[in-house]
Parts: sequence; structure tokens; C-alpha cells
Amino acid sequence: MDAQQPAAGKSRPHKLAVGSLLALIFISLAWELWLAPLRPGGSWLAVKTLPLCLPLAGILKGRVYTFQYSSLLVLPYFAEAVVRLFDASAASRACAGAALLCSAAFFVACLAYVKQQRKAVGNV
Repeated sequence: MDAQQPAAGKSRPHKLAVGSLLALIFISLAWELWLAPLRPGGSWLAVKTLPLCLPLAGILKGRVYTFQYSSLLVLPYFAEAVVRLFDASAASRACAGAALLCSAAFFVACLAYVKQQRKAVGNV
């Protein structure tokens, strides 16, 4: 690691990105399998969680490129949460609210991390 570059595990945006991504993965799985599935017994919509697992290793390692593309990857999850906030069941609305907060926090953390790393390198 470069001497000018701060350690990835010690920055707030990195910690927020890791936490919010893990929370979004957990919420998405729990939402479609146990808390408020579309069909009783679980739904195949739980498969939507798989794309969130792809950038997990890069996010944990602090790779800037992974932060850049995963900030775009999370936008459909944000949109789904906004749409499903108007669902009939209270459990689904609660899950949508939690997913909305996690996806927004992840997006903001990704942008903050990339900005922080570019500033440390001197490319601002």
C-alpha cells in the first residue's frame, strides 16, 4: 500500500460501505425468504441477492474500481425499495424501508470512499 494512501479498513466510508452492503444482502435474503415473501414459503426473488455478493470481496479489500462499479450496481435495489414502499403488507414496507436506507448508505459511502482515495493520491 502506498504511504500516502490511508488504510482501507480504517476509513469511515469503507466501514459504512461494508456494513451497509452486508446489511442489504441480509435484508434482501430475509425479505424474500422469511419476512415478507411474495409466495408463502419463500420466493425465487431471493436470487436477486446474488449480484450484491459479486463486489463483496473487492469492497472488503478496499479496491477503488469495485467501489465505482458497485455504486451503480446498487441503484436498482434502491429503486425496488422505493416502489415496494407502497406495498400492502406492513412487513414488506418495513423491509423496503430498511433496504432503502442500506442502499442509500452504501451509495453515499462508495462515493465518499472514491473521493477520499482520489484525494489521497492527488487526482482531485
